[in-house]
Amino acid sequence: MNRINPQKLLLSKWTAALPQNREKHFLVTDLLRDENGTVLEIEMQAVLTRRTTQLDWHVLQDDAHWKMGWR
Repeated sequence: MNRINPQKLLLSKWTAALPQNREKHFLVTDLLRDENGTVLEIEMQAVLTRRTTQLDWHVLQDDAHWKMGWR
């Protein structure tokens, strides 16, 4: 289980444990917050294809799907 501070996720690097469509390395490009400033979701961009997707930031805590850094 990855320990994450959601306030420090912006521009962090992640590796998909199960890459799809040759998309393995990702960069957090945006934090989506509520009116109180709490991080609700993140926007991740695949480095290879530049495709973006929005995810709940809690999914990054699962080691079976995401690894910290680029490996």
